[in-house]
Amino acid sequence: MKKIVVLSMISLDGVIQAPGGPEEDTSGGFEYGGWTAPFGDEIYGKEVQKEMQPADYLLGRKTFEIWADYWPTHGEFWPGINDGSKYVFSKTLSKSDPLITGWENSVLINTVEDIKKIKSHNNHDENSKVRDIQVWGSGELVQLLLQNDLVDELRLKIHPIILGKGKKLFGYGTIPAAFSLEESTVTTTGVIIAVYKRAGKVSTGTIEV
Repeated sequence: MKKIVVLSMISLDGVIQAPGGPEEDTSGGFEYGGWTAPFGDEIYGKEVQKEMQPADYLLGRKTFEIWADYWPTHGEFWPGINDGSKYVFSKTLSKSDPLITGWENSVLINTVEDIKKIKSHNNHDENSKVRDIQVWGSGELVQLLLQNDLVDELRLKIHPIILGKGKKLFGYGTIPAAFSLEESTVTTTGVIIAVYKRAGKVSTGTIEV
């Protein structure tokens, strides 16, 4: 079975909106687009390159619209992005929409059951390794995945900044769930890069002093 991996650039107060540029997503009057830009370094860059290995992609409509406007003609910067399957979760688009038909290997889905079916498919890469399903951006879709316990792994880049407002990674409706830390590193600019894997139910207890 495939893993669903959520990759997020996140602030200390949980904001994931418009990390890449000023015009990426200004909804809600968000004025801090591009807030990750000052934090790049060699460690950060290498991590991004590692995350851009061949995969399949599960995207919300808004993120897909941004990607479909750019990546079909810039694939040289992300080997495999055009070859990988791109599953677009939307209840407003149709299969014949130019957004879907205009980018190769794009597939429209619109139910949680559709996601579960994709997760059960074992597409392989050229090395016969089962491809992960990566979720980039797609804040509302991530909420849906968390509510239905469909996230196997969180790959977070936690930036030392508080934004005060904006779309957040974790919202109301997220189910309680335990995760274990599998990998971590800290960049020279103070970004904590952490990989968390799903690890059963939440445990509670009493702290003894």
